[in-house]
Amino acid sequence: MILTVTPNPSLDRTYELPGLTRGSVLRATADRVDPGGKGVNVSRAVAAAGRRTVAVAPLGGPEGALLTRLLGDLGIEAVGVPVAGNTRVNVTLVEPDGTLTKVNAAGPELSPAEAEDVLEAVRVHSAAADWVACCGSLPRGLPPRWYAELVERSHRAGARIALDTSGAALTAALDRGPDVIKPNAQELAEAVGRPLATVGDALKAAEELRERGAGSVLASLGADGQLLVEASGSCFATAPVAVVRSNVGAGDASLAGFLAAGGRGPEALASAVAHGAAAVQLAGSLMPTPADLDLPSVVTTSDVPLDRALTEPAP
Repeated sequence: MILTVTPNPSLDRTYELPGLTRGSVLRATADRVDPGGKGVNVSRAVAAAGRRTVAVAPLGGPEGALLTRLLGDLGIEAVGVPVAGNTRVNVTLVEPDGTLTKVNAAGPELSPAEAEDVLEAVRVHSAAADWVACCGSLPRGLPPRWYAELVERSHRAGARIALDTSGAALTAALDRGPDVIKPNAQELAEAVGRPLATVGDALKAAEELRERGAGSVLASLGADGQLLVEASGSCFATAPVAVVRSNVGAGDASLAGFLAAGGRGPEALASAVAHGAAAVQLAGSLMPTPADLDLPSVVTTSDVPLDRALTEPAP
């Protein structure tokens, strides 16, 4: 079982438009609403693969109730921690060429008691989990070290932790030893305080974060591939993508594929890349099913292309 923690979940509304013109009345050619937030997306991808997952999240108001129902419809057990504020609604506008315009709401402010309730819910359910995936930005009211506290408590319960966050929340949790962290290229650069121009730069940055406490680093490098750096060494993987339809949730799908394949080694990296490549070819924040995956197309190597330039920010 993979337990996910999403401290700032959302309802994600996606509108596909023939074009985006400021100041105009626009008519969508298609629209959909999905349960959202990075950890929720990981649960959706795990469930799409037919595996059990439990999603812990603070939920409030009618938006929280709808999110709970949508998760149930997908076969995901939702552990909703009641909060006073309403769950946020995010909006994504998609143009025909794949350009995305996103409007993310701030979300509710959590009280100290509500923040503690979320930690307690994770503790109660983590005993049965193979992995605990802690994902996304922190909502208002939670200090940067909240994830550090979550990692420490989950480790005491015997769970392995995958952490996908950025900024102060990421760096504050490193000394608690998350088993896996999953930055993209921009987040990796921010964590080490310097720009990254090549895959070799990304490798050095990942090694630095391991020295600061992370067990392994799974770095998403956008169209350039993904890099895994762990105690046994490093490897790199890429996969062809015919058409990018939406990169919303692609990184979350990658993390789900990585954890579902064991969270270690080249096979798990290949699964991560296959899931991410499949996700960007789907509409909105749809998560790939096994039928969408093309594992044979993934090229995995231990010969990391150190001189390859990083051409795009990762999703």
